Amino acid sequence: MTQGSEPFTHSGRHTGDTVLSRFERWARDTPGAPAVAAGAESLTYGQLDARANQSARHLLDCGLPERAVVAVCSAPRAELVVLLLGILKAGAAYTVIDVENPRTGQRQLAAARPFALLADAADQARLDDGGDLRVIRTGGQHAVATAGLSTDTPDRAPRGDTAAVLFTGGTDRRAVPLSHERFLAAHEGWARVAGPVPEDRHLITAAPDLTGFAAGWTRALCEGGALVLPEGPRWTPESLRRAVDAERVTVLHTDPGAATQLLLRDGEASLSRTLHRPDEGLRSLRMVTVAGDRLYLDEQAALLARLRPGARLLNVYGPTEAAGIGARFELPQLAAPLDGAEELSLIGTAFPGCRLDVRDGEIHLTVPGGGEPIPTGDLGVLRPDGLLAFRGRIRDRLTVDGKALDPHPVEAAIRSHEAVGSALLAEVKGAGTGVNARPVLVAFLAPAAENDTWPPGSDLPDSGELRRHLAGRLPGAMMPGAVFRLRRIPRDRAGREQRGALPLPPGRTGGEHSGGGSKYGGKYAGGDSGPNIAGWAGLIFFIAVGLVMVAGFTMILTMIFWPGSTNLVGVPNPYATLFFLLYMCECWAFAAGVWFLFAGRSRMRRHGRRGPRITAAAHLAIVYLLAAWWPQDNFYRLAAKQDWPQQAALVYAFNIPLMICAGIVAVYVSRPPLSVFDEDRDPAAVAASASASASVPAQASASDRDGARTVDPAG
Repeated sequence: MTQGSEPFTHSGRHTGDTVLSRFERWARDTPGAPAVAAGAESLTYGQLDARANQSARHLLDCGLPERAVVAVCSAPRAELVVLLLGILKAGAAYTVIDVENPRTGQRQLAAARPFALLADAADQARLDDGGDLRVIRTGGQHAVATAGLSTDTPDRAPRGDTAAVLFTGGTDRRAVPLSHERFLAAHEGWARVAGPVPEDRHLITAAPDLTGFAAGWTRALCEGGALVLPEGPRWTPESLRRAVDAERVTVLHTDPGAATQLLLRDGEASLSRTLHRPDEGLRSLRMVTVAGDRLYLDEQAALLARLRPGARLLNVYGPTEAAGIGARFELPQLAAPLDGAEELSLIGTAFPGCRLDVRDGEIHLTVPGGGEPIPTGDLGVLRPDGLLAFRGRIRDRLTVDGKALDPHPVEAAIRSHEAVGSALLAEVKGAGTGVNARPVLVAFLAPAAENDTWPPGSDLPDSGELRRHLAGRLPGAMMPGAVFRLRRIPRDRAGREQRGALPLPPGRTGGEHSGGGSKYGGKYAGGDSGPNIAGWAGLIFFIAVGLVMVAGFTMILTMIFWPGSTNLVGVPNPYATLFFLLYMCECWAFAAGVWFLFAGRSRMRRHGRRGPRITAAAHLAIVYLLAAWWPQDNFYRLAAKQDWPQQAALVYAFNIPLMICAGIVAVYVSRPPLSVFDEDRDPAAVAASASASASVPAQASASDRDGARTVDPAG
């Protein structure tokens, strides 16, 4: 089965045309037009071209050889665009290195083998692995070095075939060289579909070392548009929304996770089942392109409903080898509404100049310019209406009872449950030990976007309910044996669902989250060895001893700091007993506050990624809410009842801060978690904060590439 489009010739194409020459033409014709908007670093086309010329001359003066590769650190600021253009003007190829994750950056450097790394002192220190890599300093020193250089275009034009070296998104981080011709052909294919205009203002949420950014900056600067960059080191949900509104962004290039954060203010796990009405704060957007992972039809419809009437939403698919294009789908391509939208993920039709083939169920992509078809590692099927449907990834396949199982059809069927927004299927070792351990299929579920239950997702189905829902839809071998509830499905920095960061359910003797009786409704499928009475008795004993020791120590401190405050002589029973128990509770609350002061911050950051400032404020607020009762009541008990100045001082010193702390905690728990833009969403950080994950057979594939992986949208 083949789906494709005929090669086309762009009417503006000239001999030797490149993305660089396209930019230089706009710089020559419209030097005063805005090119880069990054707060105070905003540049016009003329300014950007002049600074890029200076950068190119500086590189040439440093002995840059022909056909070299030059690495750049990944800060998405105006200087980064200057350096990328300067490298191309100097006749070299560029590669962007992930400096925020030094291990990844070092692997990228080893794969690309650049002539030099452009970095400031801090970035150099992060990436220094003791090798002999040449470093050319940027920042202040670079600005001084280039200040006296000519702003004219350097004599050296691009001579090498390679324009950029990009990296796949898999664990191998394989380097993929892209030629000038392919870069331009990919841009022209996108331009033919999207119809860009010079008035467009483009915003890219992808990190600069990912394919999405490489495709995005050329889409803006080759068509006379402006590129909107963050003022800080990365996009956050708040800064993204502010930028879209303040900069009047018209074209947004993003991934499913970032789209959720922007278009759904509560930032929950799924895009589906949200309120279908436009967001007035996003009226400037005329087009949103979503890439990086699968996007179901109901999610795409929910996203489109949040945009103004007439706006377009493209689900883009394409591996790194195709520079971020391959196929695209938008809802108007459907001849009529389809049933089961929550189970369908459509890749759609090929971009101009591309061709898609399905061979033995695997999608093969022929990139612009021709050549051998690239196996993407993604599974698909060509529908009777001519649209290509996504059916999963080869690397995600599980082996159940000796047979291969593709999890995507199971996950799609699970999504048909009204309470489920997202689902991932994994195989986890179940009951037994050693060779007798039995694997269990576990469904990791996250709630729909508008879910407002507490705890979040508490209305998600247990294993029994899920089995009843799937009865008749799936064979028994594909039925999940257990359910694990998540607030949201983890994603990596490219916006892909991250199966490797799924928490491992407590496994071998029960305590899952499916049946009935546990926090999530039951025991872990795979057997239960019965209650460990001796273990529970020992735990209760140690807790009781600990409570007595804490209370005793705190009572001693009470007698030292506030002698007589706990004197109950003359107080009749049962009130004396009640007051004594109150004193004990205050002592235990104070001890809990002290413990939470030292141990609570890390737990809050792990379970509630809402930003470092609000997390720190909420952490201290909770400590105060716990610890304040012990000193407050002791002061009150020793205060004279008619001493109004002292009474007022105590009220304002303790009660008002308690109210403020309660308000801070309320803001914290109601604030949307940070998205993939936050550093905690980095794969390494997510993996570190999650438990060991279920082992899933992995197979490197071309679709694993950052911006385009396998899913229909992402490509």
